[in-house]
Amino acid sequence: MQNRNGTHTVLCDPPPNGVIAPHTSRIAGVGRRLPSNRVTTAELMASTRRGKKIDLQRYTGIRERHTLEGDGNSHSLAVDAARDAMANSAIAGAEIEAVVGCSITRTRGNETKLWGLEPPLAKIVAKEIGATSAISLDIGNACAGMLTGAFIVNNWIRAGLIERGMVVSGENISPIARNAAKHVRNLLSREVASLTVGDAGAAIILERADSADAPDVFCGFVTAAKHSRLCVAHVDHDDPGPRMFTRPVALHNAAMRNMPVVYKDMLESLGLPLEEIHHVIPHQTSRSAIKTGIRKITEHLQQTLHSHALMTVDRYGNTASTSHTVALMDELEAGRIEAGERVAFLALASGLVIGAMVFTPDERLVRSHFKAAPEQEPVAGNGNGNGNGSAPARITIADAGVELAASSTPEHP
Repeated sequence: MQNRNGTHTVLCDPPPNGVIAPHTSRIAGVGRRLPSNRVTTAELMASTRRGKKIDLQRYTGIRERHTLEGDGNSHSLAVDAARDAMANSAIAGAEIEAVVGCSITRTRGNETKLWGLEPPLAKIVAKEIGATSAISLDIGNACAGMLTGAFIVNNWIRAGLIERGMVVSGENISPIARNAAKHVRNLLSREVASLTVGDAGAAIILERADSADAPDVFCGFVTAAKHSRLCVAHVDHDDPGPRMFTRPVALHNAAMRNMPVVYKDMLESLGLPLEEIHHVIPHQTSRSAIKTGIRKITEHLQQTLHSHALMTVDRYGNTASTSHTVALMDELEAGRIEAGERVAFLALASGLVIGAMVFTPDERLVRSHFKAAPEQEPVAGNGNGNGNGSAPARITIADAGVELAASSTPEHP
């Protein structure tokens, strides 16, 4: 993608010079694994030494998050999510030709023990799911990891190098919250963002589409590297596991300045107006950040987002690289996405990385992932609705013309 000066600013996968890739791709399966243990924000803040007066739930909109409590690690979360995606898509491990691991965390065994680069998470996942002949590699791109993995696998499929691949992540990131609880003093603390995280595993299976005319999968990214020091993590020898430090105000301001420009370029590259994106799933950081980000985008594009921007941060927290997939599963299982409707993942990650993944679920994906009551049946979509599932609760932001959906689940009405 080129800016006004003719230089490339966005790394995206449509080939240059109008050359058409020989194949298109589709999302064949999605899976996730959420730990059974839940920790409320009130419980977490009660464990802090100095921050008990911080109203973190009001500040972030996070009510609770799932956390591992000695019952797993990054490895087990990733493997369980991979198996869930395979079960949902009826795809066997032997059919998967590539596995790309995208986790920030690489724990194995003891939940707070750091796992090095070898052996790769992807290699172990591939072995566990029976994809013994698959290419396997790990990549890292902070919370944009899974979308970056999808970028790689998608390009391999479109180029004809493979027919099917898996992107997988297992984020056992809650130890940074327990460490932060020992040090946070107020909302301006550099470790406040660590208190928002939750654990989850997620997996996406992409495969070659049956028809060359099928809607393709698009991925694109920009890295504003001058902001890379605004969020860093490292091992702390006085605490078990890592600690993460951010400059929250500077990071928020940098993201709000850059996001609208990047997403405008991406939509223009695709030839899509914002109105033709039926489901927007932002990275789940906090309620206020999502609201502000969507408002800034709509103002810059001078377009109205007629669909909803999904928020699941209230019940899962920020699950790092898995957050988009975890949220997508909510919508697919409830039947709120129809076949033929466009879905956009909006990535925002340390780096500073801004990106998007745009895809169109087909009827096979929608039907195979529907988990609601038997009397509810998803129908083939026409791109004009939100599926047959129960409608999400909506919060209207009048000054932006945007509706944010805080969808609910049966256990969290």
